[in-house]
Amino acid sequence: MKAIIIEDEAGNRENLRRMLERYCPEVELVSSCASAAQGREAILQHAPAVVFLDIEMPQENGFELLESLPTIDFEVVFVTAYDQYALQAIKFCALDYLLKPLHTKELKSAVEKVKERWMARRENQKLRAFLDNIQTPDTQRRLALPTAERVDFVQVGQIVRCQGDNNYTHFFFTNGEKLLVSRTLKEYEELLTPYRFIRIHQSHLIALSQVASWVKKDGGYIELKDGTQLPVSQRRREKVLKALTGGGS
Repeated sequence: MKAIIIEDEAGNRENLRRMLERYCPEVELVSSCASAAQGREAILQHAPAVVFLDIEMPQENGFELLESLPTIDFEVVFVTAYDQYALQAIKFCALDYLLKPLHTKELKSAVEKVKERWMARRENQKLRAFLDNIQTPDTQRRLALPTAERVDFVQVGQIVRCQGDNNYTHFFFTNGEKLLVSRTLKEYEELLTPYRFIRIHQSHLIALSQVASWVKKDGGYIELKDGTQLPVSQRRREKVLKALTGGGS
């Protein structure tokens, strides 16, 4: 789980960093911020799973930071010195908090609760994608792509091609972005073939809608609309040509 610490005291930041590193290996600290302004930038940049947020900070406190965000799609663990009013409000809403000075047991407990909710949220995203998919056109259906850090949901119509790399698959999208997914190309060939994708080579799966031309020279290759040129294996050539000319898929 990617995590961000937002705390104005350098010593407190370092102490929490060391505790997370030692006792919570499932947490990956991606940013440690000294102010709400820095924290806001880090949240927008890293899309964390959890934010450890100090309440009392100069210029802008933790509550004001949260109120300024367009959406809160991450878990929050408040980190605070004893403040009866703030603590009562946090407890009332059953939110997670840690009292300074921090204790290992409380930290591990808070992280475990965050992890459970985070995993449940990812499962909910998968279910939401499934329910959306059974009601939408093929090109708008969303495919779940698990990376090392998260699960991304992308529309099938945004996929230009997939390139196999042992147990990983590189996805290339119409907006020019790329994504490395921890599953084999064969798995995605099975999932995407019904949506007019075709395997043209041991390493390449393409969307037929993205083909610009079939070039006969140099043994024959395909050029995509984005200018990418890809080889077609000899044993797949007949099937690919049929798919391109409307004679099969």
